[in-house]
Amino acid sequence: QVQPGDSGAGSVQAGGSLRLPCAASERTFSRYATGWFRVPPGREREFVAAISSNGEVTKYKESVKGRFTISRDNAKKTVYLQMDSLQPDDTAVYYCAWRLGFNTYSDWRSYSLWGQGTQVTVSA
Repeated sequence: QVQPGDSGAGSVQAGGSLRLPCAASERTFSRYATGWFRVPPGREREFVAAISSNGEVTKYKESVKGRFTISRDNAKKTVYLQMDSLQPDDTAVYYCAWRLGFNTYSDWRSYSLWGQGTQVTVSA
């Protein structure tokens, strides 16, 4: 069973960058698609980005397109969320999640395994 790993928390000024890793220890890692979601203060969970199990398809929330990049290294069993040009509105707890299949990738309810979350704080 895939067990999502946790990434380190990050605090950065507006315009800065962070990279969030999400590692797994399961040998069937390459079968799972991965999504990143976030919970901003006082708001609902929202989709950020997703990548298919083979890494060939990526999807993004409109507001992060061109600033965030999701990628995966199946040999290292790790998925990354590179976040550039961070803005205060990106402040949130970020979660990685895993699922089989890729349809409805933006629906958090379709993901069966979740990491514990990482606080990202962007100051103005």
